[in-house]
Amino acid sequence: MAVDAPEPEKSASPSPARSRYTKGAIGAVSQSIADLKSRSVSDIDPFLIDAGGVQDRLDYVEDEHHALMESIRDYGQQVPVLVRPHPDDPDRYQIVYGRRRVLALRDLGLNVKAMIRDLDDDALIMAQGQENTARKDLSFIEKANFARQMQDGGYARKTMCDALHIDKTVISRMLSIVERLPVEVIERIGAAPNVGRDRWLSLANAFEAREYDANEAISVINFSGAETSDKRFDALFQMLTRDQGAKQPRKQPSTRTPLKTTEGLQIGEASWGNGKMTMTMNNKLTDGFDEWLVEHISEIHARWKADAE
Repeated sequence: MAVDAPEPEKSASPSPARSRYTKGAIGAVSQSIADLKSRSVSDIDPFLIDAGGVQDRLDYVEDEHHALMESIRDYGQQVPVLVRPHPDDPDRYQIVYGRRRVLALRDLGLNVKAMIRDLDDDALIMAQGQENTARKDLSFIEKANFARQMQDGGYARKTMCDALHIDKTVISRMLSIVERLPVEVIERIGAAPNVGRDRWLSLANAFEAREYDANEAISVINFSGAETSDKRFDALFQMLTRDQGAKQPRKQPSTRTPLKTTEGLQIGEASWGNGKMTMTMNNKLTDGFDEWLVEHISEIHARWKADAE
């Protein structure tokens, strides 16, 4: 007769292993998933994308719009735009940057490839400003108008500086110009890519001196028939400065100016005459500064030119 073998004694069930995933780890994973989603590209109906932030471009150029449409038609949308969920409508979005691509895709009847990110108003302005800075093709007046819109929107001066990558002094110079010219006049002129800060400052001064209003200035521009923004600027500038002479002579400094260190030691002098400026230095006192100046003159000139624009 068969005898059943005794069942082996059951060992105590091991206690379940403690999960190695803490709340912190789960939170990190969730954040990683959120980051991946923010970097992923979605297809969005262009008619669901509204304006957001501030207007960076002053010109809508028909030829450039059609050229962009043609490029997208031939090669597709190579670079996604950036949008954020609309703060007042969960079914819509606001553009951060890429406005021209959205318009071109809308007219082509195509969806927009877009990255979606949750941005507050400050972050939106920062992203928009940094994108503009990276492109390096905004004109002086477009940057100044961008700064004006940020100021009107109540943004802090530091946010304005960070968004445009310029210091408070340059921001103040920009605002001093756009605050004296009606927005309608600036928009009617357009980007004027070849017009820098000095000429815009002269225009603002002349506008104040002649006590023009926006309608008069726009009438002058329209009457000129100028087709480009640079020519529209010139038309108004020439009208406003007609009585003063279209070109003001550059104010000359005194004939001789001493060149001093921060300690007050005179190491040379600059002199003007016969249409040129001459700088002389005492080599025994410069401690190599003269050689450094010659070596870095290109960088110094580039910084001066950037500030002037």
